[in-house]
Order: sequence, then structure tokens, then C-alpha cells
Amino acid sequence: MSQSLGCFSTTGDVSGKAAALALLKRLHFYMGLFVGPFIFIAAFTGVLYVVTPQIENYLYAEQLFTASRGDTQPLSRQIDAARTVVGDRAEIYAVRPAPVKGETTRVQFSQAGLGASKSRAIFIDPVTLDVKGDVVVYGTSGILPFRTWLDDLHRGLLLGDIGRNYSELAASWLWVAAFGGLLLWAFTRSGQKGTRRMSKQGTRQRRSRLWHTTLGLILLAGLLFFSATGLTWSQWAGNNIGILRADMGWLTPSVSTQLGQGKSVPPANEHAEHHVSPMGTMKMADMPDMDMSSVLPAAAKSVQVKASTFDGVVAAARAAGIDAKKIEVRPSYNPAKAWTVSEVDRGWPTQVDAVSVDANDLHIVDHVYFKNFPLLAKLTRWGVDAHMGVLFGLWNQLLLVFFGLGTCALIGWGYVIWWQRRPKMTGQRSPATTLIHTWRAVPIVPRWILLALAVALAFSLPVMGVSLLLFLVIDLLRWLRQSRGERLLSATSAR
Repeated sequence: MSQSLGCFSTTGDVSGKAAALALLKRLHFYMGLFVGPFIFIAAFTGVLYVVTPQIENYLYAEQLFTASRGDTQPLSRQIDAARTVVGDRAEIYAVRPAPVKGETTRVQFSQAGLGASKSRAIFIDPVTLDVKGDVVVYGTSGILPFRTWLDDLHRGLLLGDIGRNYSELAASWLWVAAFGGLLLWAFTRSGQKGTRRMSKQGTRQRRSRLWHTTLGLILLAGLLFFSATGLTWSQWAGNNIGILRADMGWLTPSVSTQLGQGKSVPPANEHAEHHVSPMGTMKMADMPDMDMSSVLPAAAKSVQVKASTFDGVVAAARAAGIDAKKIEVRPSYNPAKAWTVSEVDRGWPTQVDAVSVDANDLHIVDHVYFKNFPLLAKLTRWGVDAHMGVLFGLWNQLLLVFFGLGTCALIGWGYVIWWQRRPKMTGQRSPATTLIHTWRAVPIVPRWILLALAVALAFSLPVMGVSLLLFLVIDLLRWLRQSRGERLLSATSAR
């Protein structure tokens, strides 16, 4: 490419392939330099999060487990035991019976000031009715404080909704960086094969590039997977994805809780176990199509919920096919709404069936079975659970650790390449090549196709669009600075 080009000039002696390669290199460089640190943080904090289930079991063993053996007390008596801690007027959010011998029952209560999707959990020994713990839990998966902290760190650097832009930035560019790296490898590998002799510096650069490329190819599928699943629960792009899913009829089925005529079925929330937060005037769990009334505790109490009712509701749900060991019962304080009993076992095979039960006469109001989910809804469920490391248990965790640490190493080698190829501090200046410069060198038809694609992506992935504008501003400022330096150098030489 001609080195006398300005920021807004073009040249006719550049082949289409060379121009596209120059543009791709420039964009890949910017992604690595500016977005790379955010991807690194997301990958590293993701590794920390995914290894916490075993740590959580150790840290909270007293609350989660019991050495008592014997007959399990009725669920109603366990709830009464929990109410001795919080008082009879406390509103029950959900109850999770002990799934197996040796584990405790979790009775969750709504409490003002805890924040979205958080509840106060009282852990009860199902045999002795002893209170084993009193802890704030989070999300549908009921993670405990240590893991909640790591979840907030991974999602938003402990900065709330503002911090969530970092993880969305990483997810928005990750797939572009992965595909871009693949294309760069495909375009340049033939030229590298012909290289014979190299300087010592050239050998080091080639070795670093080999490590970076090899890791990128190994991790490619995982990078695309994490980008796609991360975007589905992002703040801005996730909103657009949710609208698309709604328009295409890809929403996850949800059990109706409406008693009588005129059933209204809000879509289910496959991300509720990961994070829940309000945005704008909508109540949602990071999926814009989600009705948060099915996730957050009810705001108004209009009927009394008796502990004895839980026994009958669970029995009715079991008779209707709810057979997972891990279940969650959510009462209704609205006389026009049914109770729900949901399976909450995200491990393989997935058990997330749900039924709604009329607490008055214990008849089944509605049911949703995972086997009847649309394919896209099943893929979404599996994708979310695999991303969180719960779908395939320990092997899933180990695979995520490999991909997470591999991604960190991939970015590290990218920075090594940049450092090895950085301009030397000499009196000679190299011309600044900008994104606009390289884009204008692309042939006319693909040039405008690329522009249309960039605009479409900017609207679909808003954080990507804003960051791309910042890239262009940085590019322009760099070019102006470089041009001014060259003019000063020319003026000095002419004297």
C-alpha cells in the first residue's frame, strides 16, 4: 500500500485482497490493544467464578450439609422452624426442600433492602429441625455471598449497571476478534511458509505469532460460544436479542399462574440464576423479554400463606410429573395466582419442568415440560448452563478453566507481538495508517458492504458501535499528530 496516502485519500494500485488484509490487521490491532484487557478480565474472573462451587461447599458446609440421619420431617414443620428465626409475619419467597439425605432445606424470605433477586435464606436440618444458617442468597441458583461477590465482579467489576458495559464490550468484540484472527491466519500463512532466513528479532516475532495463532485456532469455537452466550444476557445487546427472540417466537415457555379465565404467560427467564437487575422502566433479568414478576418476590400480600399448604402443593406437583430431586416452591400471595413448583437441576440431563398449582384445591393449573421446549429455547438453556459451568459438572468446569486461562494467554501473546513490533524510538517516522485510510483502499462494492455491516452491527450491538467510533476518533487524532510531526520535520529539513 502506498505510504504517501493521507487519512482520506485512496490509491488505485492496491489489490482488493491486500486492502482487505490491511483493514483487517488494523482492526485486529485495535481490538487487541483496547478491548483485549477487558476480554482478559472477563476471562480471568470467569475462571474464578466457575471454580467456586466446590469452594462454596467448603466455606458454607455448616449451612448446606448436616450429619443427621433419620426420617425427614414434613416440609411444613421445617418452614415453621425457619419462621422462628424471622417471625411469623415474614413473607416466604421460595422453599427448596433438601434434595438428598445429608443436605439442608432452604426457606427463603423476602426482605426489604436486599436488592434485586436476593432473599434471606434460613437453612433447616430436615431431620432435627435445627437452624443451620441464616444467609443472603442470590438468583435462581441460590448462590451464597462469596460466589455472589465473584458473580458481580465477573459481570460488572462491582460497579453495578455501569460496570456491566465492560463485559458487554468484551462479548461484543470477542467474536470479531476470533473471526478476524482466523482470516488473518488464512491470508498470511502461505506467505510465511516461504520465509527462509530471519534476524534474531524476526525469529522471536515469528515464535510469538505462532503461539498466538495456535492458541487462537484451538480456542476458536470456545471464543465464539462465550461471545454468543455472553451477549444474550448483556445489558444493551441483550435487549435487542430479546426483541428478536420475541419476534421470531423463540422465547422460552413459561408456566401460567393465572387462575380462572384469561391466562397470561410471561416468558421464562433462563438467566435469572446469573444476574437480575432493573433497567429503565422495565423489570427484567437481563433478558428484556422477561417479566420480573415471576422472578422477584411479590410486592403486595393479600392472602395468608400457611406452612401446611406446602406439603399438599409439593405432593400435587410430584403426582404431575415433577420428579427432580432439586425443586423450588414459590407461593403466591395473590388470590388470583397459582403457586409454582419448578425443577432447578441444571445438570445433564436438564430438569427444568414446572407446574402451577391452585393452592385452594391442589389441582394443576398449567405445566411446562422441557422435552416440549422449542429447539432454540433448549439451546439457550444449555448454552447458559454450559457458560456457567453447571451443565456437565466437573468436566464442564475444567473445560471452562482451560478456555478461560487459554484466552488470557492468547491476549498475553498478542501484547508480546505488539511489543516486539512496536516502532523504534528513532528519528525516522512511519506514516500513520488509519481505519478510514485502509477502508477507503478497499474496492468500491465491498467497501460499502463493510460500511453497511458496520452500521447494522452498531445498532444491534450498541457498545460495539460506541467503541468503534472511539477507535475512529483515536485513529484520526493519531493521524493528525503524525501529520503535524511530519510537517515540522519537513520544515526543519528545508532550512
